[in-house]
Amino acid sequence: MTSCQISNKQEIRQGDAARPPLTGWAVLGLLSFRGERTGYELKKWADSSLRFFYWSPAISQIYAELRRLEALGYATSRRSGAEEPRATRRYTITEAGRRALTAWADESDDPGAPVLKHPLVLRVWLGHLAAPDTLRALVEQHIERTRGELKEVRDARLRAERVAEWEFPVIALGWSERQHLAELELAEAMLADLDRLAAARRGTRDDSPPDGAVRR
Repeated sequence: MTSCQISNKQEIRQGDAARPPLTGWAVLGLLSFRGERTGYELKKWADSSLRFFYWSPAISQIYAELRRLEALGYATSRRSGAEEPRATRRYTITEAGRRALTAWADESDDPGAPVLKHPLVLRVWLGHLAAPDTLRALVEQHIERTRGELKEVRDARLRAERVAEWEFPVIALGWSERQHLAELELAEAMLADLDRLAAARRGTRDDSPPDGAVRR
């Protein structure tokens, strides 16, 4: 580790109380690539990359984080098109922001376990309260949606491959592609599990004696 990196880490850790949340680092990360960006452009960038593995922000969240980053001195903005009726504000990362982001990205601390909230699995977990056909339809819908998202991830990765400085986003999107493929495999296995359970229950009912009869 270089003396510059050590200094950066010390600078950030001394101001832990003022550190951005993870979403703030993500927005600052979007600003770390070349050029100025409006909040709307940052939203589009997040939707074409970050949402596949971390975050799908509302535009209000983007602007809230930009205000926080400006207050910390990590980003700056200028008003463009002041003569126009709807002037826009364009944001850039500051040198302090780049040092802070570099120190954060280079931290060796465990970033923590991923947070998984899978609404479909929760519904299946409560399958004893739902009709089997409903559960099956929900899983089929999830499979179709995941196939669509997989195509979007692949398209995003191909676009990223055409940008010279996006080597690492390409790796992240490659992970997301594999994750979507795994999600498809898991969903299809869940569908097979539901079918096996339904068949087993039908078999149990078929083997049941008529009302009032005694099985010998």
